[in-house]
Amino acid sequence: MKVKKIPYYGDSRILRDFNCEIREVDYEPVFIQGNEACVEAAIIAGLGFYGGYPITPSSEIAEIFSRRLPQDGKIFIQMEDEIASIASCIGASIGGLKSMTATSGPGFSLMQENIGYAVMAEIPVVVVNVQRLGPSTGAASSPAQGDLMQARWGTHGDHPILVLAPGSVKETFELTILAFNFAERLRTPVILLSDEVIGHMREKILIPPSDYILLEKRKQPFERPANYRPYSNDEDVPAMAEMGLGYRHHITGLLHDQNGFPTNSQDEIAKWYDRIYRKFDANMKDIFMYNEYMTEDADILIISFGISSRISCRAAEMARERGIKAGSLQLLTLWPIDEDYLSSVIKSKKAVIVPEMNRGQLFYDIDRLASGRVPIKKVNRTDGHMIDPEAILEVME
Repeated sequence: MKVKKIPYYGDSRILRDFNCEIREVDYEPVFIQGNEACVEAAIIAGLGFYGGYPITPSSEIAEIFSRRLPQDGKIFIQMEDEIASIASCIGASIGGLKSMTATSGPGFSLMQENIGYAVMAEIPVVVVNVQRLGPSTGAASSPAQGDLMQARWGTHGDHPILVLAPGSVKETFELTILAFNFAERLRTPVILLSDEVIGHMREKILIPPSDYILLEKRKQPFERPANYRPYSNDEDVPAMAEMGLGYRHHITGLLHDQNGFPTNSQDEIAKWYDRIYRKFDANMKDIFMYNEYMTEDADILIISFGISSRISCRAAEMARERGIKAGSLQLLTLWPIDEDYLSSVIKSKKAVIVPEMNRGQLFYDIDRLASGRVPIKKVNRTDGHMIDPEAILEVME
């Protein structure tokens, strides 16, 4: 049964026009898993190719795509392993299709070399990592948040990367669409860092009609093929021509010139590095996303991400009941971070608590930004269970 005239809840970042007069539409409420929401969002975003290998706790994504994509005339391929999965997605993206793969810790480790290749060749692709307890095979069905640093530094070399982290089924839906939008806009791989709890929990969400959702397309060249430079430094994000349209497009994992051919020129290499960082810096206001909860008058700030952010909100509520002014800051974007914003927020509080299901990975950046001016406390758990809000409250008291 349709819900009549219910406005889209929350501060949606995917609707076409936030200021449009038509803000109320008919929605179909659905009760779905986080992994299912990821699939629905990817299909709305225009996914044309999925190449993957099943691995718990992300397997539902591949299973559903194996049915849905062929029905829509799109391509699904189960590859022989995760290395081939990300490679096939890169190839599909070069051919003009929006592409995606999903995995968990062990598979994410195998994908790192090709993620670096996509960074170097500036190829849009979405990689979903539904985290589980590790290292190695670890515990397949136990939640964890231990892949934060791997998402940023897993592939070698100095490079920017965009990592988004949902804390609910609704956020999984929205951030999946944004992952595709950022990948196409910035011509870059984007990592969606979910976790076992978010991937498997079920919530009721309202999915707006696809006509209301903002979708971005990659920039296409307008010049003649003879004048096309796939890595032009004249603009932060150069146009990316699809193969087969007459544009010469040399692709390599080596450092290259503006035409894509390998080079040892210091000038060419320096300009390339400057440009790939500049395209992130120029879009920081759109890229860096967060949710605030009771932070305005808070003395103690809880900074978290993923499933831990929900626990943080409850801990802040419990603290308020005991007369402690606490608030929660959920990071939806884990990399890159807006250091100026975070530094100012941290230094305006009396103390900061960082709960995470690892031994302290987000903590290191928060502690660095505090510069010793504010006490930073950790709350960690690494046994495959979620942090209790009481554990956060105990540190506050």
